[in-house]
Amino acid sequence: MRTVDGRVAGRRGQATRQKLLDCLSEMLSSSPYRDVKVIDVARKAGTSPATFYQYFPDVEGAVLEIAEQMATEGAGLADLLEGRSWAGKAGWQTAQELVDGFLEFYRKNDAILRVVDLGAAEGDKRFNKIRLKILNSVTTSLAESIGALQSKGRIDKDVNPAAIAGALVAMLTAVASHQKGFSTWGVKQAELKPNLALLVHLGVTGKKPTR
Repeated sequence: MRTVDGRVAGRRGQATRQKLLDCLSEMLSSSPYRDVKVIDVARKAGTSPATFYQYFPDVEGAVLEIAEQMATEGAGLADLLEGRSWAGKAGWQTAQELVDGFLEFYRKNDAILRVVDLGAAEGDKRFNKIRLKILNSVTTSLAESIGALQSKGRIDKDVNPAAIAGALVAMLTAVASHQKGFSTWGVKQAELKPNLALLVHLGVTGKKPTR
């Protein structure tokens, strides 16, 4: 791990750097991204702006670092599909665990995901690349699962696995990023999960789940 000027950061420097990132993450939960200033992050971390600039060129650079760390974690959503079955009760469990993973990941990373979505929507290729890193791996894994079912004759041969997978991941992303909004429609969290899992199972297998 290096500083902005290329020096290798020692253990203490690495701890300071991580503290700055942690403080920035916390601030993003309550403040608009563009309102956060270097001096405020440094003050919250108990250090100086000069120290901040040793590790990051600006607030945006630090935000991108947090986003990259989050994207690495998000790519792990694909692990929820690795070697999993979509047959019988096992298929229902797979659908539920995929939904649980998405909802939990978005709850945990809500603030930074909002910044990534904003940057991507504005055409910033750096943020768009991070967003794709999160979603591509799970979309690919889901497409492979659908393709495997198709090769065994369990779903229609005319189905496009990539199209179905992409649509399901887009749905999961939209719902996961809007979890708080469902309560205004009278939908409880405990009701959201099984209904979303039902849609995922239907989308993948074309059949109602065996519970």
